[in-house]
Amino acid sequence: MTTRAHFTSIDEYIATFPKETQRILEEIRATIRAAAPDAEEKISYQIPTFALKGNLVHFAAFKDHIGFYPTSSGIRAFKKELAMYEGAKGTVRFPIAKPMPLKLISKITKYRVAENLAKAQVKSGKRK
Repeated sequence: MTTRAHFTSIDEYIATFPKETQRILEEIRATIRAAAPDAEEKISYQIPTFALKGNLVHFAAFKDHIGFYPTSSGIRAFKKELAMYEGAKGTVRFPIAKPMPLKLISKITKYRVAENLAKAQVKSGKRK
């Protein structure tokens, strides 16, 4: 990953990587965009972020993997499906040399959308 850069857009972030990594990042971006069409694209923590009533998911490229950050709740909810990947409390590492699990990324993103919208409803006092 490019170090100490200050990105202002996801396009700017992606452009700093080799062509093959750019292709992978664009696939992930398109997958997240399709799963969360109302989400805002932004840079947060100097990595690509999608937000809707708060941050949904982040992703970042590294030498050997793509980091995907769906918060700890996203990791917990898909623990079984994510078991084959390295990760931690709020992160999962997808090996860059293997096909990206785009369907899983979509499912996790949709889960995070529902979670953020539900939290926003509770905060506003408008329960279903």
